[in-house]
Amino acid sequence: MKIPAPLSVDTSTPSGVGDKDRGGRHYTGTLVRSLRTSVPVLPFLLYITLGLLVPTLVIINLAFRSDSGALTLANVRTVIHGGQYLTGFENSIKLALATSIIPAILGTMLAYAIAESRFEIVKRLVATASGVLANFGGVNLAFMFVATFGANAIVTSWLTHLGFNPWSHGFDLYKLWGVAFVYFYFQVPLMVLIITPALNGLRPAWREAAENLGASKWRYWRHVGIPVLLPSVLGSTFLLFGSGLSAYATTEALTGGTVAITPIQIGAYLQGNVISGEEHIGYALGFGMIVLLLISILGYVLLRARASKWLQ
Repeated sequence: MKIPAPLSVDTSTPSGVGDKDRGGRHYTGTLVRSLRTSVPVLPFLLYITLGLLVPTLVIINLAFRSDSGALTLANVRTVIHGGQYLTGFENSIKLALATSIIPAILGTMLAYAIAESRFEIVKRLVATASGVLANFGGVNLAFMFVATFGANAIVTSWLTHLGFNPWSHGFDLYKLWGVAFVYFYFQVPLMVLIITPALNGLRPAWREAAENLGASKWRYWRHVGIPVLLPSVLGSTFLLFGSGLSAYATTEALTGGTVAITPIQIGAYLQGNVISGEEHIGYALGFGMIVLLLISILGYVLLRARASKWLQ
């Protein structure tokens, strides 16, 4: 007598159903992980939206509005067609150029000297001091320079006793180029901070390879060092340009608003010094500053992308 084989029950999942379940679980897990990594960024995005994007859009909108709310180009025409507003933009650009190009050169040289130093304590001290000085400005900085380099200040008195009075040779702390001299105080340390990582990115193997091939130190810098660092230096110069263009408190405290630059003119509108019929000129000035800063940021981003190909 044969015992019949037990009936086998097929417990396998029908074809295609398991794949769909696994695919669904994989998609859900990916979505959960994406949300988990995105949640910490949401406060920052909210801050950028409310603190930067919304005000920028409001300024752009009101720059092209008349007092009655109609669209108009009159505000922008008033700003760019001569007069005190165009002078303010010209002075702002001159100040930004002077306080970006010269500090970029000086800051790069100082950062390189520090990077080549063998004393770690010196590097830490310079990095700490640069971080503090780069954020030092406003009334405190203006007072410090008035007390140091003013017409009757201590350094001016010392130089006068030595037979050289800078005020007798055209120096004036309360004019445009005197303001540029004050800006160097925080622009040079800022350049040191932002160019130091690029200098640290120069690999010692590149110099060793150049030396093994018989290249002198000058040829190494001409063919390797300078081409690699140039995009970073130029990108950092764009950042300094934006910093010098938008600085306001130091100039206002130092000159009392006698130097015509666009941030001070915008500040006058914020304080209520508005001529009848020109209520929206301040927004047009702000729109012009936004355009200039966007150019600065775009230049930095493009050059930074080029520099990152080498300095990784």
